[in-house]
Amino acid sequence: MAEKVLVYGTPTCPYCQKVKEYLKENNIDFTNYDVSSDQEKLEEMKDKSGQMGVPVVEIDGKIIKGFDQEKLNQVLGI
Repeated sequence: MAEKVLVYGTPTCPYCQKVKEYLKENNIDFTNYDVSSDQEKLEEMKDKSGQMGVPVVEIDGKIIKGFDQEKLNQVLGI
């Protein structure tokens, strides 16, 4: 099971909501960062992912861009 899951997103992004719902459904604890109101986390997300698009999910240092259920399953071992 993943040690540390971070979700970088915005409140208005439908795929951000899907990622969070998916993690909750699978009982995965995560920390959510709203990059629309947190400039520091926005910069952190851009540094890690090389992009401005959300969501960006970081799982134990691995970056997943967008809501990629297959990749999420693979990295989380679901």
